[in-house]
Amino acid sequence: MEIPPLFNLTEKVALVSGASRGIGAAIAQILAEFGANVILTSRRAENLKEVETSILKSGNHASSMVCHNGDPAMVKSTIDAFGQIDILINNAATNPFYGSVLDADEAAWDKTLDVNLKGPYFMSQHAAKLMQKNGGGSIVNVSSINGRIPMHQQSIYSITKAGLISMTQAFAKELGGDNIRVNALLPGLTDTKFASAVTQNEELMKTVLPQIPLGRIAQPSEMSGMVLFLVSDAASYVTGSTFTVDGGVLA
Repeated sequence: MEIPPLFNLTEKVALVSGASRGIGAAIAQILAEFGANVILTSRRAENLKEVETSILKSGNHASSMVCHNGDPAMVKSTIDAFGQIDILINNAATNPFYGSVLDADEAAWDKTLDVNLKGPYFMSQHAAKLMQKNGGGSIVNVSSINGRIPMHQQSIYSITKAGLISMTQAFAKELGGDNIRVNALLPGLTDTKFASAVTQNEELMKTVLPQIPLGRIAQPSEMSGMVLFLVSDAASYVTGSTFTVDGGVLA
């Protein structure tokens, strides 16, 4: 495949967190397909290796490293191990609590904030320092439409995703002078293991599907094209923005 110049990521190093499955794996695969040397991170070594092997079998470049996104020290060591990061995709997330705002406990709050917000913050901070040295880069934070409209009984998760949108704007404003662009992807309901509590609940889906104008849930690959655009030269004047890919839910 001849890669169009605006989308050519050859010689770029891209780190994708939460890349062992779902949206993260789909993003890693498309970035590698368009020439990037992709670094896959996740807490699950076995699943990471499966994605890495798939990319390598396609003749593209990938390596993997186990990293807990909620541990800033591990994040820093992961970033430092590679020395060059041109593209960062903050995709790793957790959602350990479903229930009323009155029932959430401190442990669920701490875990969700650590992985969904603290982790991306320090991942972005460490990566941006390398990007400064290399003349620029691109960061994409995978938020959610829940960051715009909280989903029922997903309060903590929704709050962190709203925070990620604000973080995107804050980093974009401060890092624009360093030629570092920062944007956010807001997926709607997507067919992943992460979303299986919703997608595999037939009664709940009877309520959810009528709210989606396209009438179906998304596939992980349907999120990756927007990310490719955002990290490419085709989006060279795009920063501090949010891009909703939700089948029309927020229309």
